[in-house]
Parts: sequence; C-alpha cells; structure tokens
Amino acid sequence: MTGKVLTIAQHKGGAGKTTLSAQIAAALESTGAKILVIDVDPQGSLTEWHKIRCQTLGRKNKITLFQTQGWKMMRELPRMQREFDYIVIDTPPHAESEASIAIRMADLVLMPMQPSPLDVWACAPTIKLIVSERKPLMLVMNRVPAKSKLNETIREKLDTMNIQVAKTTLGNRVAFASSMMQGLGVGEFDPRSLAALEMTNLLKEIKKHKAIKVEKKAA
Repeated sequence: MTGKVLTIAQHKGGAGKTTLSAQIAAALESTGAKILVIDVDPQGSLTEWHKIRCQTLGRKNKITLFQTQGWKMMRELPRMQREFDYIVIDTPPHAESEASIAIRMADLVLMPMQPSPLDVWACAPTIKLIVSERKPLMLVMNRVPAKSKLNETIREKLDTMNIQVAKTTLGNRVAFASSMMQGLGVGEFDPRSLAALEMTNLLKEIKKHKAIKVEKKAA
C-alpha cells in the first residue's frame, strides 16, 4: 500500500498549520499507523515540536521527522510513501513555490481557518492554488469560540464557495497549546478532554474521505 499524503496549507500566517499538522500526526500514530512528518517551513516549528516529543517520550516516540525543501521532497516522497502509512506535510505561509509542491504531492489538502471574515478573504490564494493543482480540499475550522453565531455565518459563506468544510470544529482550547509545549497530541496529553474528542472526530472524517479511505480488498 502506498502511504497517503496529507498537506496542511494556508497562505495566511497564524492560522494553526503547525498545530494541526502535529495533532493529526499524533492522532494517526495512536492508531498504530507508521507516520512521517515533513517540515518545509523555514521557521521549523514542527521540527521543534518533534524535538520536544523525542525528549518527552524517548523511544516511545514513533513519529519520524524529515525537514527539507520542496524540491528535495519531490525527489524523496515516492520512496517515503513506500515506508510510511501516512505522511503529514507542514507548509510555510507566503511561500507559493514550496506550498505548491506540497499541494501537488498531496492526496488531500487540509486548510485550517479561524472563523473570521479576514480569514475567509485571506484563504482565497491558497484555494486558487489547490484548485489549479486539482487536489481535494477539506477546510478545518480552528480556534472556534463556543456558541458564536459567527461560526455558522462563516460556514454558510464557505458553502456558497463550494468548499468542503469538516463537520468537526476545533475549539479555542488551552489543551492544544499545552500539549504542543510537551511535544504531544491532545489525545496523549489529556485523553478525556474536549480537545481530544475533537481530534478523534476530525481524524474519523479525514480517514473516511474518498481521497484517503483505504478500500479493503475482496477476499
């Protein structure tokens, strides 16, 4: 089986790309899958998370890190897909060439977005790039405040743009930041938290997506 590639992309900075990348990787690893995370963001935040994870978990950490540039990733990715079940790519903001390569290599692109008009407007360049590469997109509402009417307004706006939005939203929860500081996913940090439940539900949606779902072979 060829490993599935999940690219996390969003041109707007501060949308939560690295947090989503790390949390998805940790959630996938908890299912027993073999996971590779690729950090193509020069800022290296995912790399720092992975370093802390190695310190926190030691040999119990099963997530592999590859920090590289986009053109090197293109050369190495086919080999890596034979070695890993899932590959999660964290892309930089405001770097169209690097992001376009990562999007081109993706089976599914995940775009985190906060529920604000500014974020809706800012996501247009990334969506245009994803459409030009003819890749499936799932938008993930991130840092969503509880009981806000704005959430539904933004979702309705996205529906008119014919964009698939994950049913699961990620709340503006301390557990996400706290788990990142320890190199963990929220499911490892606090399995009973609402944040952990949100990630579990989001992962189910991702794995059921037709671009990711692995069809069982007939006996």
